[in-house]
Amino acid sequence: MKHYLSINDIDNLSEWVKEARILKSQPKANKNLGANKTICLLFFNNSLRTRLSTQKAAMNLGMEVMVMNFGNEGWALEYGDGTIMNQNTSEHIKEAAQVVSQFCDIAAIRAFASLTDKEQDEAEVVLNGFKKYTSIPIVNMESSVGHPLQALADAITLDEKSTKAKPKVVLSWAPHPKALPHAVANSFVEMMQLQKADFIITHPEGYELNEAITKNVTIEHDQQKALENADFVYVKNWSSYTDYGKVLNQDSNWMMTKEKLGSAKFMHCLPVRRNVVVEDAVLDGEQSLVIEQANNRTYSAQIVLKKILENL
Repeated sequence: MKHYLSINDIDNLSEWVKEARILKSQPKANKNLGANKTICLLFFNNSLRTRLSTQKAAMNLGMEVMVMNFGNEGWALEYGDGTIMNQNTSEHIKEAAQVVSQFCDIAAIRAFASLTDKEQDEAEVVLNGFKKYTSIPIVNMESSVGHPLQALADAITLDEKSTKAKPKVVLSWAPHPKALPHAVANSFVEMMQLQKADFIITHPEGYELNEAITKNVTIEHDQQKALENADFVYVKNWSSYTDYGKVLNQDSNWMMTKEKLGSAKFMHCLPVRRNVVVEDAVLDGEQSLVIEQANNRTYSAQIVLKKILENL
């Protein structure tokens, strides 16, 4: 594997999860693998878990780490071909990506969706621009349409916590005051399609995700019905896909409560708005897995970097 851009870059999810859990028990066992190698983490958007976990994963493998926040440290980049750069952009992706390639062995990139231009967001201009013009492997630390490091961490968490061969897993939309991207939900759906599970998505009408991603997945608009006998409930907000980037519904009745959760385990990628997306009693209760999920972000990143380093 050269790049890790999507959960579908994984050739065998169950084997990767198994290996990630071994790494978790022996995080420094492969410390020599990354010796004399450097990873550059390029952030076009804010981060807490992604930055710290990816940096920790690289350090566990013996790599040097450089971090750059493009929002306030780098030149505004141009991505179009043949563009006359007489406006706000100062540097073209063609030069920037090639320069980055000279300074590091792997580049990891975080660049969110604009939620204003669906076509441009789905073209993944930042991620694919670096992929096109660098000569080094690229890792997706969340892009316009996917968050494959989070989805892999979720797979590790499900494997650790599941007591059934085929658990029932529900992805439930929740209200949020701001328009949020589809990336986490998209990658979680793609990951679940590689699992042996009874998987259901529940959301209000108008919040359907991209049908190309949710194909063959059961969609239930009645949240209470969807949650019946659930083993895991993954809660996440996303904006409308058809009415792209719009907030159509802020119905507080979709907030996850302890009563709705029942005996299921609660999952969320964080950050989360308390008592908007989920009530305190769930987040602070014994059924919450959010801290374990965050911890597993290190080992999802570490197995990805290990696979790439083994092929350098």
